[in-house]
Amino acid sequence: MDRSWMNECRISEKYEKGVSEFLHYVQEHAISSNGTYFCPCVRCLNQIRHDLGTMRDHLFICGIMRSYRLWTWHGEVLDKPTTSRGTDYVDDWMNDHLEDMVRDVGEENFGKVHLYDSLKSDSKEKLYPGCTNFTQLSATLKLFSLKARHGWTDTSFTELLELLKEMLPENNTLPIRNYEAKKVLCPMGLEYQKIHACPNDCVLYREEFASLKACPTCGLSRFKKKIDGNSGDEDKDGPPAKVMWYLPIIPRFKRLFSIKEDAKNLKWHVDGKKCDNLLRHPADSPQWKKIDETFPEFGAEPRNLRLGLATDGMNPYGNLSSKHSSWPVLLMIYNLSPLLCMKSKYMMLSMMISGPRQPGNDIDVYLKPLIDDLKLLWEEGVDVYDSYSQELFCLRAMLFCTINDFPAYENLSGYSVKGHFACPICEKNELYSIEARSENCVYKTSKVPSSKSSSS
Repeated sequence: MDRSWMNECRISEKYEKGVSEFLHYVQEHAISSNGTYFCPCVRCLNQIRHDLGTMRDHLFICGIMRSYRLWTWHGEVLDKPTTSRGTDYVDDWMNDHLEDMVRDVGEENFGKVHLYDSLKSDSKEKLYPGCTNFTQLSATLKLFSLKARHGWTDTSFTELLELLKEMLPENNTLPIRNYEAKKVLCPMGLEYQKIHACPNDCVLYREEFASLKACPTCGLSRFKKKIDGNSGDEDKDGPPAKVMWYLPIIPRFKRLFSIKEDAKNLKWHVDGKKCDNLLRHPADSPQWKKIDETFPEFGAEPRNLRLGLATDGMNPYGNLSSKHSSWPVLLMIYNLSPLLCMKSKYMMLSMMISGPRQPGNDIDVYLKPLIDDLKLLWEEGVDVYDSYSQELFCLRAMLFCTINDFPAYENLSGYSVKGHFACPICEKNELYSIEARSENCVYKTSKVPSSKSSSS
């Protein structure tokens, strides 16, 4: 179909005709869910489903994404090589795409665990003897794509694989369980680190403490003790007493820049922002401009990232139970437009701190891996491939701000938010009384301090 209408004015006849043809194409080719389809307007971004009437309204009110040239979310199939040109052509095509995967994931990751060889073998292994359309890798990728698009559970996906395994000819290589399918795709995934921690939040067992079995500060055991069935003594090391999960941020930033559309969006604050002296985005704030003036080398590269960190405690097991606390640490990328920077797709979970009680003021112990990566990104930078500009550049990043409530502000910054002089804006320059409350004070109390010494 002709896609030139996507660049036309939304009140033109050509745009109206193009929308009608697009909706007709969607109705014939796209997979619906209760009569709804993914909406490609600039507000929904193919993330939200609507009926055809609502989708039509969105396309006229908000406009269609002009970069959405290949309608993969609405039934259009990617062109793929056929075997009519011979096996050499297929091998060359797969080699080219594998090189793209190596570049996206990072050559250092492939070098560590020989992931390239694993992908290479899976891409050549036929789904079953005589199959000409699918390999083990391509079939697993397509099935996982359906699972992600339609929100299938792991249990339902396992049952589907078991059924397809029985339906296909014998000696087929289709994974039989969800876990086995993930193992096929793990070379293209992103790593995470499972780090043991002291139950009293003293240290993380990493770097110089990696080989220790007891905390060097409080002496508490790193592992839970197992009772020996023969002697009844607790002399066997069991599972770790406390664990935190860290999802390294640098490989994820590399993955973002490896996607052409995301790499383009990460320069929005320079290419797409309106300069009309109105405050719509952190890029319009004086703080943003002050950073550009103070660190001109950092501000001169529009692809350098400015991050917001958000964390707070939550109870995943219900409001009435207080026996467990989880602290997710999220990063927001403020280079993106207001439509994107707070979408779940771009909110990056970097850390999960979980345990029977909250870390409190010891949260800095758990943030050490994240801080190390942020220091590296600020001081030295890392080489990243920009797929939009098709060039390597040195990526740097900085922590622009934090997002938290007042109790979490105390844990992150170390500032006392209780007692006298608890307001971080007023501090000791304001008198905390009913008669003299400042409009700028964010923490108001009716008690008048009896002394001028700050509890912070």
